[in-house]
Amino acid sequence: MNRMPAFLLAALIAVVPFNAAAQDRRDRDRERPAREQMDERPRISVAEAVERASSGRPGRYLRASDRGDTIVVRWQYPGGRVADIMIDARTGRVMGER
Repeated sequence: MNRMPAFLLAALIAVVPFNAAAQDRRDRDRERPAREQMDERPRISVAEAVERASSGRPGRYLRASDRGDTIVVRWQYPGGRVADIMIDARTGRVMGER
């Protein structure tokens, strides 16, 4: 019977620091800048980027490269002109071509 209060006190001491650390982590996550939270959004795959770039365009796909926040799809139009189509890797939006 004498050991029970000591055991309960030891268990309480072991649990409290863990909960405090978890609370600290939640507080830090809440304080993160919006840019860091945006980076957690899902990215589209290279295959999806190629599909979006080819939508409504005549010609053929040559290659694609992932450049961080942008996926560049190289596209050959009929007649031989080659263009790089930039796709936003987060939203899948076609940003333009050059």
